[in-house]
Amino acid sequence: MPTIKLVTELPGPQSKALVARREAATPRGAAKLTPVAILKAEGAALTDADGNTLLDFAGGIGALAVGHCPPTVVAAVQQQAADLLHLCAIVGTYPSYVEVAELLNAVTPGDFPKKSVLLNSGAEGLETAVKIARSATGRPAIIVFEGGYHGRTNLTLAMTSKYSLFKKGFGPFAPEIYRLPFPNVYRRPAGMTEDQYIDDCIARLENAFVAQVDPSAVAAIVIETVQGEGGFIATPPRFLQRIRDLCTQHGIVYVADEVQCGFGRTGKLFAVEHYGIAPDLIVTAKSLAAGMPLAAVTGRAEIMDGPHPGGLGGTYSGNPLACVAAVEAINMIRQPEFLARATAIGARFRQHLLDLQAEMPLIGDVRGLGPMMLMELVKDRETKVPATDETMQITQECFKRGLIAIRAGLYSNCIRFLPPLNISDEQVDEGMAVLAEALRIVESSRRVVAG
Repeated sequence: MPTIKLVTELPGPQSKALVARREAATPRGAAKLTPVAILKAEGAALTDADGNTLLDFAGGIGALAVGHCPPTVVAAVQQQAADLLHLCAIVGTYPSYVEVAELLNAVTPGDFPKKSVLLNSGAEGLETAVKIARSATGRPAIIVFEGGYHGRTNLTLAMTSKYSLFKKGFGPFAPEIYRLPFPNVYRRPAGMTEDQYIDDCIARLENAFVAQVDPSAVAAIVIETVQGEGGFIATPPRFLQRIRDLCTQHGIVYVADEVQCGFGRTGKLFAVEHYGIAPDLIVTAKSLAAGMPLAAVTGRAEIMDGPHPGGLGGTYSGNPLACVAAVEAINMIRQPEFLARATAIGARFRQHLLDLQAEMPLIGDVRGLGPMMLMELVKDRETKVPATDETMQITQECFKRGLIAIRAGLYSNCIRFLPPLNISDEQVDEGMAVLAEALRIVESSRRVVAG
């Protein structure tokens, strides 16, 4: 049986009414992907205010690896709500806070003593990682990379690359942030091989320690193992290994941002496990707590202990409801059968996308790691001019047919796939059939205009 069931056009009248109330009550800057109001969700299915059922390929922008409303998470949250809604970890200790920290210390990469601190969001996690690195090293500078996305606070906006959508009008930004080229192999200069391009990016990284900032002033190098908003670009292994080596050589803290690519999203518990490299600190959020607001910084105990007592934490950091959700989510995702299923989902998505690429000139690249898949859309495969308008049209055509799809990339010309990882094969196929129809409609209209 298909998941998508439409009883009205999208959006329906009840969705329109609730969205109108939202727009009247909230600022335009708090934008929304779709004009639909959702009342219930289960697995990969969404039910809107008009009784329509939609298929979700956005997954809370990567926060729902275990799916919408998994029963064990719901039960744990319900029980916790009856026992303790809030205390504040600054005031006292409760079991779930300790259990999440212990789990994170056990499952994150690296065979060394670890500690964890719990926060509310990915951006707060990244800010905290920077604070910890600066405190532990006594250094001010932070190195980040083009295409990186780290959050919307002032410091993390300074670290984030995509200017027009996230940063325009919000400066001045925090100082001592140094941004270097990231090896986006698909968009390498013409005439360069992949190896030559990666060599060049490594050389630019090394040159920055002479031309931009001395390594003795660098507290941390912060990098997404797989860029999320930047377009699902997996860091080339040689580049990431060079970062690890330089950090070790110069006493710099290597911070892995796995807010989006962590917790099963790439078919392993953490994306960096594909590389056999252990970061000094790893920042997690999103799927950590099945969609509940929770983030964490986990890392080497001696680095984590750098800040003074009282220097870390917040009123809601590690809230009991989020913590019990995280315990359930971590224990679900870490199971070998869950990760194997995630890998199989990724292979199924990849094959669908490769088949569509063979048919549709719009699809310039198909890439990703495990089930963290993406297609990049271009007006011409030779020039690789971003097909930004067409990408928006495709997501709109998908929505009309009951599929939630979300864009990504520096040029907003990519469609990323972040479905719940308990999605069925039938739901993958159903959603990809909708995507194929949307692509054909937009591709056909392009030909009409060109003709």
